[in-house]
Amino acid sequence: MKKENLELTLEQRDELLDILRVRFDKYSHRHPAIDFEDVYNRLIQHPAKLWSLHEMEKTGGEPDVVEVDKISKEVIFFDCSIETPKDRRNICYDREALDKHKQYKPETSAMDMAIAMGIEILTEEQYQYLQTLGDFDTKTSSWLKTPIEIRKLGGAIFGDKRYDHVFIYHNGADSYYGVRGFRGCIRI
Repeated sequence: MKKENLELTLEQRDELLDILRVRFDKYSHRHPAIDFEDVYNRLIQHPAKLWSLHEMEKTGGEPDVVEVDKISKEVIFFDCSIETPKDRRNICYDREALDKHKQYKPETSAMDMAIAMGIEILTEEQYQYLQTLGDFDTKTSSWLKTPIEIRKLGGAIFGDKRYDHVFIYHNGADSYYGVRGFRGCIRI
């Protein structure tokens, strides 16, 4: 993912806005007190953030509005794909973990990919909130922003939902699996 041109063409922008509007209407229970026109007006004012949303969509994240920050009034989008985004899987946690691999190296890391996309990896709290909006990661898992204390010891955390329960686990940050990716968040 290259960061040279952070603006979408007019055609890409309009296509993305249509996708976001349809998803917004289809999943209105995720944001019952939010009007899409307010979201639309904010999106139009932030072309670089629209580019990031496009990257989220392009990699299978199905971004949707989950809330509006009560203080800053920022619109908050999470990846709301049922399973972890398909084009963000099979990656380790961060650059340090990636650099540890001498052979059978994953292509990139979750943190590097998120930075390139201009988004943040969901925190444990955000992931728990997402799970109140539906059943996500019932067959996959998602890396979560890991507390520094855990990362310093070589670990990283991830979450999934099994048996109608959200589980937060740990693993070596250098591990990677075909069913583990990451979910992102962007504030606009």
